[in-house]
Amino acid sequence: MKSHVKALVVGGGAVGTSIAYHLARAGWDDVVLMERDELTSGSTWHAAGLLPYFNMSYATTHIHDYSIKFYKTLEEETGLNAGFSVVGNLRMAQSKERMDEYMLYASTAETCGVPYEWMTPAQIKERWPLVRTEDLEGAIYHPTDGYINPADVTIAMAKGARQRGVVVERRWQVDSYHWTGEAWEVTCTKMVERGGNLVPSDEQVVITAEHVVTATGNHAQRTAKLLGIKIPAIPVEHQFIVTEPDAALLEYRKTHGEHPVLRDADAKWYVREERGGWILGPYERNAPARFAYGVPDSFRADLFPLDLERIEEEYMSMIHRIPSSETVGLKDDFNGPICYTPDGNPLIGPAPGLRNMWLAEGFSFGITAAGGAGKYLADLMVEGEAEIDMASLDPKRFGSWMTTDYAVAKNEEAYEHVYILHHPDEERPAARPLRTSPAYDRQKTAGAQFGQVNGWERPNYYAPEGFDDHAARSFRRGGWWQYTEEEARAIREGVGLIDATAFTKHSVYGPGATAFLDWFTCNKLPRVGRINLTYALTSAGTTRTEYTIVRLAENDYYLVSAGAWSDYDRDYLLKALEDWNSGGNEWVGVQDVTTQWGVFAIAGPKTREVLNELIRDAEPETALSNKRFPWLSCREIELGMCPVRAVRVAYTGELGWELHHPIEMQNYLWDQLMQAGEKHGLKLVGARAQNWLRQEKSYRAFGTELGRDATPLEAGLDRFVDLEKEFFGKEAMIKTGVRSTCVTLLIDGPQDADPWGREVLYAGDKRVGRLTSGGYSVAFGKSIGMGYVSPDCATVGTKLKVKMFDKLWDAEVVEDSPYDPTNATIRKNSEG
Repeated sequence: MKSHVKALVVGGGAVGTSIAYHLARAGWDDVVLMERDELTSGSTWHAAGLLPYFNMSYATTHIHDYSIKFYKTLEEETGLNAGFSVVGNLRMAQSKERMDEYMLYASTAETCGVPYEWMTPAQIKERWPLVRTEDLEGAIYHPTDGYINPADVTIAMAKGARQRGVVVERRWQVDSYHWTGEAWEVTCTKMVERGGNLVPSDEQVVITAEHVVTATGNHAQRTAKLLGIKIPAIPVEHQFIVTEPDAALLEYRKTHGEHPVLRDADAKWYVREERGGWILGPYERNAPARFAYGVPDSFRADLFPLDLERIEEEYMSMIHRIPSSETVGLKDDFNGPICYTPDGNPLIGPAPGLRNMWLAEGFSFGITAAGGAGKYLADLMVEGEAEIDMASLDPKRFGSWMTTDYAVAKNEEAYEHVYILHHPDEERPAARPLRTSPAYDRQKTAGAQFGQVNGWERPNYYAPEGFDDHAARSFRRGGWWQYTEEEARAIREGVGLIDATAFTKHSVYGPGATAFLDWFTCNKLPRVGRINLTYALTSAGTTRTEYTIVRLAENDYYLVSAGAWSDYDRDYLLKALEDWNSGGNEWVGVQDVTTQWGVFAIAGPKTREVLNELIRDAEPETALSNKRFPWLSCREIELGMCPVRAVRVAYTGELGWELHHPIEMQNYLWDQLMQAGEKHGLKLVGARAQNWLRQEKSYRAFGTELGRDATPLEAGLDRFVDLEKEFFGKEAMIKTGVRSTCVTLLIDGPQDADPWGREVLYAGDKRVGRLTSGGYSVAFGKSIGMGYVSPDCATVGTKLKVKMFDKLWDAEVVEDSPYDPTNATIRKNSEG
């Protein structure tokens, strides 16, 4: 057993072995893989081994694509057959709406170069006559994936890792982690078998590791306790059954090849061949979470009792779809734990609050993702960043407010939603409402239809009494569209009020605050009483966080960032400050004040008229004028009895202010604004209208246009980058250059649909980019989108095509901020 290593990987399933392999392949020659039992003894051994491409996430699609291609190379490298059956994947649809889902997915897949084909019911029947097709609308077919033997591919990756110098240690359990300030001291105990159980022996070793990766699968809760953090990875029961041989299938196979993996999403199952019979894997309702507080010591490669009643509906639907299976008996059954997370995607990246501790947990589709997860996590560890933006999979996307009960409810929901229609505007109901601003009840009474961001309830739009948000969802213009259009128009023509309380807010202060922020962000710092938009970069020079910085005093700053990324932003800020404070610099303090401040954004040409009703000032008629309160400035004002930190900025591109207020006074301020706004036609506005309006101004959003796969220069944010100063990531940003360019496009799309921001862009028959945002423009009366294209296609006036519903629609690159490009509307004095 080595005592000092570069990296210790904890967990010997498919994910752990892939990580060890890829770290070694990336050049780390001192890696140890440690498994508490035997390789593959966790969820890997009872996985069905499917390799589906289908995923709505851009990052996850890349991960799956890498895995599928990588697994095909293992035999040549290791001499071991990984058991990859490239039979393809046929995903069937029983409705036109399901086909709409597949077409949206297909456009996303196309951005990653994933091959697919469309099939009609007749084509399916001709090729696979055992499948009933008369009630199908069609299918999407992936010819290059299929299924693999989970144990074989894991052993193959383990052998490949050993060939590259990785040491694999079995029957060792990690019992503690201690950070020395430079490395991790990991205490490990030898496990021995007694009476069929695995128990600790008296033998212990301490390994000093520069980096640790946890890929502990079902044991993630134990890992969380050892590290003193929260990991919302909790297993859910997943059962699948194996049938006896099907005579009709055996006859068919005499003259035909193997069926593809069959998926009837509307029936909530997958089916594949297995030794002349079938494997049915349902994703049924009411599958329970297990091991919420840890896996019992007695549970090894064990299973739960089968609950056939729970999957009866799915079993009968398999018989309907494959009639020959009706008379086939059951040969075997499996009901084992599969780890889930609240959104169904894995947790890959740095652990919150810890140095050189990396998580690879919560893999509900672990075999599909293992190869790519190993590759991209190794990139993060070795290179500092991966070539794709991994933020959507970062463990810190779930806040520290999260509890075990929350994770259980959401993980069970994520399991049930595997085959439920994934509308782009879907809002899943479990564990809601949970985090609410004080005005929540008032907004609900006013017709708010809520979404959630980082657990916060936030109005998406407002609708009349009795409106059904769930029924309004669609892959096209849903029932909510008309209300969002009215809200967007109200801000352009009158005045609207938006609840932005979910914004992340930090105070940064102390004698070194100015020097620290000048180094930490790329733009000039504002003067006292002013604000600036700026960015913190990664070590690769790409965009890590977007901040609105308000300078309250010489060394006192108020930072506002995206509401969805509170813990993500805080962790990066705190770690940077820790380095700063320990480096001999003047001290800087930071405080997360997100829950102390509520925020209302009020915007539109009549904004001053509303606020003038409430402002308390010696000269109220000029208090909000351009002279006394210029654009991009901040002032402490009083609206009635509420003290307000008013910031003159508007994400909608209109005259407007953000009203940051003590959250305990929110209901008072809400009532005052509603009363004052009544005679001026104040309209309540949700996040969807705001999203449309910001695209008319070409305002980039973090998580869409802004991320760790593009620099601020590639995002077209040159005016927010001060190249005259030194800042973190500057050299890497300049070295990267401009690989692609962010543009705004106006789109002549279908009359009943707008892009969602997942669509592929073409110049002729050449794929040149993808949309990252999409919606409707009330100013131009057509669809709008933002995205990245190759630099040669970024010139204003360039004609492109956007793929929507399997058709190409005309799109044109327009100037940045096509609505009010000179910002005259934002600056204008109005009635003030």
